[in-house]
Amino acid sequence: MARKLLVTSALPYSNGPIHIGHLAGAYLPADIFVRYQRMAGNEVVFICGADEHGVPIIIAAQQQGVTPQQLVDKYYVLNRDTFARCNIIFDNFSRTSLPIHHKTAQEFFLALHKKKKLVEKTEQQLYCPKDRMFLADRYVLGTCRVCGNENARGDQCEKCGSWLEPLLLKDPRCAICGTKPVVAETKHWYLPMGQFQAKLEAWLAEKHEWKDNVMNYCKGWFTEGLKDRAITRDYDWGVPVPLPEARGKVLYVWFDAPIGYISSTKEWAARQGDAELWKEYWCNPDCEIIHFIGKDNIVFHAIFWPAMLMEVGGYNLPAQIPANEFLNIDGRKISTSQNYAVWVNEYVEKYPVDVLRYTLAANLPETKDADFSWKVLQACNNDELADVLGNFVNRTLTFVQRYFEGVIPPAGALSGADNAVLAEVEKLGHEAGELINMYRLRAALGKVMEVARVGNRYFDASQPWATRKTHPKKCGTTMHVCCQVIRSVAAFLQPFVPETSDRMWRMLGLAGTPGKVRWNKACKPGDIAGTKLGGVEILFKKLEDADIQPEIDRLQAVVSRMEAAAQAAERARIMESAPGGAGVKGDSGAAGDDAEGKTKGQISIEEFGAVDLRVAKVVAAERVPKANKLLKLTLAVGEETRQVVAGIAQYYEPTVLVGKLVVVVANLKPAMVRGIESQGMVLAVEDGQGLALLTVDRDVAPGSKVK
Repeated sequence: MARKLLVTSALPYSNGPIHIGHLAGAYLPADIFVRYQRMAGNEVVFICGADEHGVPIIIAAQQQGVTPQQLVDKYYVLNRDTFARCNIIFDNFSRTSLPIHHKTAQEFFLALHKKKKLVEKTEQQLYCPKDRMFLADRYVLGTCRVCGNENARGDQCEKCGSWLEPLLLKDPRCAICGTKPVVAETKHWYLPMGQFQAKLEAWLAEKHEWKDNVMNYCKGWFTEGLKDRAITRDYDWGVPVPLPEARGKVLYVWFDAPIGYISSTKEWAARQGDAELWKEYWCNPDCEIIHFIGKDNIVFHAIFWPAMLMEVGGYNLPAQIPANEFLNIDGRKISTSQNYAVWVNEYVEKYPVDVLRYTLAANLPETKDADFSWKVLQACNNDELADVLGNFVNRTLTFVQRYFEGVIPPAGALSGADNAVLAEVEKLGHEAGELINMYRLRAALGKVMEVARVGNRYFDASQPWATRKTHPKKCGTTMHVCCQVIRSVAAFLQPFVPETSDRMWRMLGLAGTPGKVRWNKACKPGDIAGTKLGGVEILFKKLEDADIQPEIDRLQAVVSRMEAAAQAAERARIMESAPGGAGVKGDSGAAGDDAEGKTKGQISIEEFGAVDLRVAKVVAAERVPKANKLLKLTLAVGEETRQVVAGIAQYYEPTVLVGKLVVVVANLKPAMVRGIESQGMVLAVEDGQGLALLTVDRDVAPGSKVK
């Protein structure tokens, strides 16, 4: 029996372009899944849209000198077109700034309000006297009480990942003007999530087939106990709260964004000429709702959104939430603010889309964070798409062109080897389909590429170049079977690399498109004998080192800037409490500022005493991967062992440092450098010719205090 599915991808946030981490997390996996389901004969509606409300939109608009509406208009068009260029085809790509969404979100709020499911609270909130506005969480910056990050946001610390509240930040400041805010009273509406926890736990307990990352994340929240969650905010960009006493307030973006799935489906239904058709998917218990998201959206889709649907009533709850982990680049977390990303709209202007789709699909972060690099993309293109798939297709079709007048020959009597390869293709095809149903898309792609490898091995073993002269009919059968394999692999590739799939189909001269072929029929031989081939062309050109070097250089330049900024911040922090000295630098990543011998302002003996300087012995030293300037030092500080990242690789070989007695700032807050926690700072002198570590002139016990 055919399944009825409504598939969604997380609404992309309209404050910037799409990068490859977004693509790998929620959009490419959903597109692969949807394309397969349609080939399997299931009914699917694929829904998405732009998330256009919230404080980051307002801040980004202010920074760019435009209105929030102008900002979201810009990125709506850019991201919509980028998805289309990547052949990610939604049935509807809507916007949360549309009237249909505002109306739907307000109906949700009013339904909850009428059922008395909301809690009204008068509370204290930070208020900026200069900008004359209450500061929502992302409008507040301050020091994280967990890790000491001085630039933590009011909702979450990006350094340690802790969930925060603005009032819990130390030394808060307005993110717009830097003014210290005051505490004032305001009124907001909350979802009392604690009242819904038992119902949510019972519902999730039945989801035995859900991914571990989703279930474990939810269990962690349940263990801590769900708290009341605000659903309104004090600003004017968003969905107005539909109550007379709530003027100047809007719905909190986390509340209104998932409702965008429903409003987008309503918009799609209206375009089909049936305004009520959306209910066939959201209110029909025979329809499965499947949300593709990244792991940072788990709590909203697996806890808050189901609670909203339950309490409003009459809606289907999610049947699956296949959340993916994060995609990194060269082992480093993507940073949009630092421009450390591969922007998809820029990629599609320079390189083939299917190479990116294939590379990401082959490295999807399904169960753990995955890593992208331009070298990996080059290897996927050259070693797999060109050398395996492209080689098999080209050698087969050029052989048919040359020796069979470009017409697929009929099959004669099939040998055991012929039947074996066709049986293997059928088996691999069914296995790939089952893996897609299980959301194991990487493994499914592996099965599909194995079909091409099977074809190559069969071609080599059958030796058509020899049988062409000695057994022409056998040669014709071999080439017929090879074309059957190409037909199957072309169809199997449709969910993953649709442009390549279509090209292979045309090269075979087949009618229609591979996306219209039923998956189970693609697993078996088709009626292709006598078909005149289309134009045969090279599927994939090799990517040379020079083709990708500009992209590698750009990312490395960004890394260098990020490291320099982090190192400067660390130096500034230690110099605030350490005495100035001619060229004396703290090093937790790189060399310091210019050494002109100028002393800094005076400090008291108490201030100097706050810096704990100790002698440390270097017991091990090694280079930090992919960082030309950094060494990781393992230090003995008394009975304690610490690791410190120091920017001295240009001046010292690791081996010569082992055994040296150096001076370390022992009470410096730990800092993350290239993903490594640096637990202190070694001191060095800069004299214009480079760095020289501060050492002691006789053997003293590690841990001795420097006075």
